[in-house]
Amino acid sequence: MADFNELELILKTNQRSYDLPMIEKAYRLAEEAHRGQLRKSGDAYITHPLAVAETLAEFGMDSETIVAAILHDVVEDTDINLAQIKKEFSPEIAEIVNGVTKLGKIPFSSREEQQAENIRKMLLAMSADIRVMILKLADRLHNMRTLDFKTEQKQRDTALETMELYAPIAHRLGIRQIQEELEDISLRYLDPVAYNEIETLLAMEKDERNSFLNLIISKIEERLSPTYNNIKIDGRVKSIYGIYRKVYAQSRAFDEIYDIYAIRIIVNTLNECYNVLGEIHDMFRPIPSRFKDYISTPKPNMYQSLHTTVIDREAVPFEVQIRTWEMNHTAEYGIAAHWKYKEGVEGKDKLDEKISWVRQLLETQTGTVDAQEIVGTIKSDLAAEEVFVFTPKGSVVTLPVGATVIDFAYAIHSEVGNRMIGAKIDGRMVSLDTKLQTGMIVNIITTNMPGHGPSRDWLNIVRTASTRNKIRSWFKKERRDENIAQGKAELEREFKRYNLSVSAEDMPVFLRKIAKNHHLNSIDDFYAAIGYGGIVLSKSMQRIRDMYMRHYKTTSEEEMRKQLEKTASHRSKKASSGVIVEGLDGCLVKFSKCCSPLPGDSIVGYITRGFGVSIHRKDCINADGAVRDLSQSERWVECEWADKIDGERFKSTVDIYGKDRAGLLVDVSTALNNMRVPVYSLIAREQPDDATGIQITFGISDLTQLQHIMSSLSKISGISRVERTVQ
Repeated sequence: MADFNELELILKTNQRSYDLPMIEKAYRLAEEAHRGQLRKSGDAYITHPLAVAETLAEFGMDSETIVAAILHDVVEDTDINLAQIKKEFSPEIAEIVNGVTKLGKIPFSSREEQQAENIRKMLLAMSADIRVMILKLADRLHNMRTLDFKTEQKQRDTALETMELYAPIAHRLGIRQIQEELEDISLRYLDPVAYNEIETLLAMEKDERNSFLNLIISKIEERLSPTYNNIKIDGRVKSIYGIYRKVYAQSRAFDEIYDIYAIRIIVNTLNECYNVLGEIHDMFRPIPSRFKDYISTPKPNMYQSLHTTVIDREAVPFEVQIRTWEMNHTAEYGIAAHWKYKEGVEGKDKLDEKISWVRQLLETQTGTVDAQEIVGTIKSDLAAEEVFVFTPKGSVVTLPVGATVIDFAYAIHSEVGNRMIGAKIDGRMVSLDTKLQTGMIVNIITTNMPGHGPSRDWLNIVRTASTRNKIRSWFKKERRDENIAQGKAELEREFKRYNLSVSAEDMPVFLRKIAKNHHLNSIDDFYAAIGYGGIVLSKSMQRIRDMYMRHYKTTSEEEMRKQLEKTASHRSKKASSGVIVEGLDGCLVKFSKCCSPLPGDSIVGYITRGFGVSIHRKDCINADGAVRDLSQSERWVECEWADKIDGERFKSTVDIYGKDRAGLLVDVSTALNNMRVPVYSLIAREQPDDATGIQITFGISDLTQLQHIMSSLSKISGISRVERTVQ
């Protein structure tokens, strides 16, 4: 129970009471349920839920959340079910566990649909109990901390999902500690070169940076300490991802980032915040236009602080943040500060107001099965950067950077947006695609003309998904007949383009199945959804085509085999694809990514549903496993390489292992360049005991060339072995 003892120690040092017997009971149940299960790192699985629970304990979350964290994987990965958790603990804990449990046992037509439903379920549970998302963020944080043990593709996929989904939610909840760590770890996998470059720049100036911060802090303390009691002054450096966004995304030089250094001053009262601001501006020269008052205009994630950027006598710019202790608690812990400092949530209505944006997100996703669209909604509506604009009466409206006057109108009210005919900014008429900037005063001009509504063109102009959804809702409600006609015509065009032919009597049945897949009740609802933009056919046609192949092309394998047999006597040794499939030249062929076959490899083909023949190496694990499956054996066909393959280039990947040394990567790149080998990707990673691993994907013509390249690379000093990559 060593790990549990660490959790228990954190709980006992927190300044709140915990139900320790219930928490220990949960640990014993989870430890027994997960016994024998290991993580990719080789650690016992129970270490993961305990690590999640420790993070939540550090954030001061309540006993129910700690118990749910310990049990959060038992329903998904063991025989324990929610009914048992509900019986042994409480319905409240069972609901939190259910909220973070993925929908893994429900059949979906695609991985994307499953991902979309998991996101929707998570947001729905979050809208009912915000602790679900706080737990999920802690869960994702520990998974990111241990991501090194996953495959490289899994690392990139997980990092991208974290950057696009979980980090923005952490930002919106105001949990800065989790947000910044998620962003930094994600960046390390998504752009390792940039990450290492920034990390190196920061490390090179570490001593100088610390000396500068300590000098500034001592100057401010000397000025403020005699006047202000219970004041705290500390310094920090901007996060690596924060620097990355400004250096790379905004194309700015490293020394042009004014807020790379930040001094934080925490005082007791609101008045002291503004008084200290005056003292700072008296001590240092403020930079014009670099002052932000987030106290009078808080960010949507409840963040409040005064920000000003100043320059010291050595002309080094730095940011000063001034806030009260309560503001600081919210800045560090966000929504979790309610539990850490207030013994729970005081005023349920107030909390509901703070997470109302979750319900708005859910409304924008009604009937959506496209995971990309859901993630896009979160990226646009939960953007880390906002602009603050004003109504003519002085009310503040917060919108993401890039928002237009149309977004502003719909943020005021749906009816204002629907009746808009023009807009003024600071008293001047502007076009509707004008992007807003902080400080603008926006006046929306409307009409009461009957039947007036938004334009479909606005869908391509607006920035936020919530605005786009409100425009679609208007068309959905007011133009149903027009939408049905437009949707039907668009679907017919796509059917012709994809060569999908369904008889008149079968078509209604087929369309009802498609509509049901999109969570719609009728064919007309399906047509209308296409018409008003709720369903984007370009994203849905692949799933529709798959359904068509399953229901109306069940004999596709037999038809292909007949075609193969018919042409078997006309064996051609020159194939356009480079492969001859049982004598057939011109058959649609694709090379499987799992084994990346090359001319010279022994190969076999697998007849896919509607996508031709997938070519595998005979020693590929997927080919071996499927051949042993007697129910699929009739879909495997003999293949061979053509005698002549004109100018065809194939991708191949190798893994290189050796002793880490200066110049190794340069030597490898030089060797490939000397052999005139085009390189498509090169990834280097550290290994234990000063070793290194390099994975390279390049273009070659056949197996003989690959063997020559591998032999040449293995002769480079420091390289111990070179292996062909197996996915």
